Amino acid sequence: MSALLSGNAWVNPFLGALESAQVALGSAAHALGMAGDSHGQPAWPWTKRLAVEVLLIDAGVARQLALALAATSGALLLAIAGLFWRRLRIALLAAAVLAAWFAPWPDTSLWLADAVPTSFQTTSFSVEAVARGAARYARDCAACHGDTGRGDGPRAATLVRWPPTIVGPLLGHRLDGELFWRVQHGMHARDGTQSMPGFKARLTDADAWAILDYLKVLAAGGGVQDGDGWPVPVALPALDVRCGDAPAEPLARWRAGQRVRAVAIDSRAPPLEDPRWQTLLLFRDGALPSPHETARWAANGYASCVAVSPGAWNVFAGIAGVSTQRFAGSQLIADRDGWLRAEAKPGDPAWADATLLCAAGGGRAEGVDRSRTDPLTSLLLRIDAQPVRYVKGGYVH
Repeated sequence: MSALLSGNAWVNPFLGALESAQVALGSAAHALGMAGDSHGQPAWPWTKRLAVEVLLIDAGVARQLALALAATSGALLLAIAGLFWRRLRIALLAAAVLAAWFAPWPDTSLWLADAVPTSFQTTSFSVEAVARGAARYARDCAACHGDTGRGDGPRAATLVRWPPTIVGPLLGHRLDGELFWRVQHGMHARDGTQSMPGFKARLTDADAWAILDYLKVLAAGGGVQDGDGWPVPVALPALDVRCGDAPAEPLARWRAGQRVRAVAIDSRAPPLEDPRWQTLLLFRDGALPSPHETARWAANGYASCVAVSPGAWNVFAGIAGVSTQRFAGSQLIADRDGWLRAEAKPGDPAWADATLLCAAGGGRAEGVDRSRTDPLTSLLLRIDAQPVRYVKGGYVH
């Protein structure tokens, strides 16, 4: 993947621009009354969308599409110039026609895909939703898809099509809204045979989105257990944070663009606060320290900000690929953009580079002399030098 990325570094920005253009187009259509609502969010009004997942696989098609768009844009600019520049009107209009005529458009089947009304819908990734999704998944999905999401549930062999594993980049190559549509409305094989039933009558929209959030945790934890790291970038899940004896506030407001170190605490021994990040303490449900105790920690220079949303311990343990019973002492680091990037197991304070689970590949931070920095500082510099450039359906990191 890293070699492919380095050879076609322009593809991710190109795919990102296409995705942004599609989202903007859908928003404009909704604002103008051309599109209604579907499942409580603006609907995509067309039956097709740009197939960024195909453009990812075939850089040649992506290059051809980019050239075609450039040629067509150039033709449009030449035509506009011809309308205002009388002396060169004929030449400019002729050049516009030629540019448009010879634009190397690839076959539409290579860059357009079927769309559904919810294709570009999304939802927030939160601790509350993951906890809810875990319960719904166990009730309605695990029998076929398996407890770990690897498609090995007890009913899998009886299905028309064996369920795919979600432990890998599959989720990252599918739009959230289209996965939601399949959960609610089902799937069919090419011959029309139903390969997965729809759960619209059994799951609310919030339930379906919550299951998708839980799948992201299963995929992340499974990737770590397989030794491949997180298959797609994982964001810090939304939750509430209480610092000292102050009222709780949303993590995004508390973090305010700073790095975050999440530490699983199984005793009343918080680490000292560190200016390189903001420390988020994770406790098991029912074991949260009192505001008086965390205020005392803060007064003595110890980390004192606690995740108070129920289920936070379980969600972070799942992301780290560690059982909840063995999660104590684990640590995770999120970068300034809120992406989880690295993990340290209990008893691994050195933060070796091997713990970097979300990286662009290759790997050295430019200008960093590792012989003169401690392993943790070196890791932080590498993370800063390799920010996540994630496009849904595009390159993984």
